[in-house]
Amino acid sequence: MRNIALVLTLAGVAALLAQSSSSYRIAQTYTLGGEGRWDYVVPDPPNHRLFIARENRVIVVDEDRGTLLGEVTGIQGAHGTAVAEATGHGFATSGNDQSVVMFDLKTFKTLGRIPAAEDADAIVYDSASNRVFTFNGDAHSSTVIDPRAGTLIANIPLGGKPEYGASAGDGKVYGNLTDSSEVVEIDAKTATVARRWSTAPCKQPVSMALDTAHHRLFSGCRSGVMAISDYQAGKVVATVPIGTGVDGAGYDAASGDAFASNADGTLTVIHQDSPDQYHVAQTVTTPQGSRNMGLDPTNHRVFLVSAKFGEAPGGRGRAPVLPGTFALLVVQRVTVGAYQRRP
Repeated sequence: MRNIALVLTLAGVAALLAQSSSSYRIAQTYTLGGEGRWDYVVPDPPNHRLFIARENRVIVVDEDRGTLLGEVTGIQGAHGTAVAEATGHGFATSGNDQSVVMFDLKTFKTLGRIPAAEDADAIVYDSASNRVFTFNGDAHSSTVIDPRAGTLIANIPLGGKPEYGASAGDGKVYGNLTDSSEVVEIDAKTATVARRWSTAPCKQPVSMALDTAHHRLFSGCRSGVMAISDYQAGKVVATVPIGTGVDGAGYDAASGDAFASNADGTLTVIHQDSPDQYHVAQTVTTPQGSRNMGLDPTNHRVFLVSAKFGEAPGGRGRAPVLPGTFALLVVQRVTVGAYQRRP
């Protein structure tokens, strides 16, 4: 029995040594170039492409090759993009002229322009109601759009300044209110606010992601934490420290990892131990200013964008993006520290 136990113990040790650990790394960098700053990075998983806002246009990029597929033009103050695959239409917010541009998902040709409201920013598609919702920051509202006809349905007062939002796929749409530090829940079918709750101790929630299996909502906050809410109960159940200047978030159900992309040059990786317990699993070093991200759940890759900057005029305000330096970064889990079993 003692010999058998020894053999089993040695076999267990060998198995552990044979295992490989893994961590997230920047696996690819693709230089895209072009002028202008950027905003939201929106994956289109079925077609393995990305929609990236670039001031006066939305560029469309092949996820696998890092090549430019086309552009949606005629946008004044590009921010977010929504993909309504069932209608064949995409929608891009044009914040400076308070509108939404509807375009063809195959040709990227502009099909129409829908009136929205001041500071039209983020935009999401809700499949349950077959409606598109914008989040209009300065107008403190959400514009509801019919994605097939490309027409305005309603404007919903939100009672605060919205930043980003997400659809739970069950007829509920959620948005972060940055000025009041709240999450607002919208009933997509009735186009009304159903309820709201505080994100305290998180302040200035901006980015958002959802875990629909466990009904958890991740709010990336400018106060340096991520607040995790139970969106059925309408309350915060946990907070985790993240980097500063967050502007993007994601959740990968396959790995149980949530992400926060931060302007300070970090990507915070947060692991879900249980629906109410989380810990920081890794902090990935990224270029300064890489605060926008998109997550493709089909290949588990995180996509960041970055650029090099010049000197700000007079030493104040935003520094200009240096021409030709805009790049797409692909972050994925890479196997490291593999051990081989000795003969």
